[in-house]
Amino acid sequence: MDRNDVRRAWDAVAETYADQRDPDGSDAALIDDLLAALPTDPDVLDVGCGDGARTLANLPPGSVGLDISRQGLSLASETVPHALLVYGDMTALPFAADAFDGITAYHAVFHVPRKQHSHVYTEFARVLRPGGRLLMTLPSGRFETVRRDWMGGRMFFSAPGRDRTLAALRSAGFSDLRTETATDPLGSSTEFVFAQHG
Repeated sequence: MDRNDVRRAWDAVAETYADQRDPDGSDAALIDDLLAALPTDPDVLDVGCGDGARTLANLPPGSVGLDISRQGLSLASETVPHALLVYGDMTALPFAADAFDGITAYHAVFHVPRKQHSHVYTEFARVLRPGGRLLMTLPSGRFETVRRDWMGGRMFFSAPGRDRTLAALRSAGFSDLRTETATDPLGSSTEFVFAQHG
């Protein structure tokens, strides 16, 4: 699936995914740890915000949600009316350098082909201020597949594996990597990584 296919796929399943996601859980609580490491009144970007209930809703008012799905952003406008919502692609973030103190990217990067993940992390580093923090899902497996009948549609998933992901983050300029396992929106456990830019 190319990026237009992925965009259409998310538009098709956005409401079903929002309905089936648990808005609570320990992965949402990780955001408190991220915010504790950021300045007062931080500028935070949520990459792949979708309907906004799981991550963006737990960020400070005025945080920015980015998504490739217009349907997801439409849902987020109702769920998180105090957020700033931007249509865009994480492989070419539509923001100036040094724009944010923090980035969250929950269950997002693995919808981009794994050969582009290093570029995504370079984009994260570009828009983060020095010392900025990243909190993102850390995929454990190595895979590239289209799952059919996922949330009633089909979806692209791609990851190079845990160790290669951590290495790519370091290569993009991230340090102080720390991982934690938490409950994900659909009820299973997922590993997350905290990282500092610079």
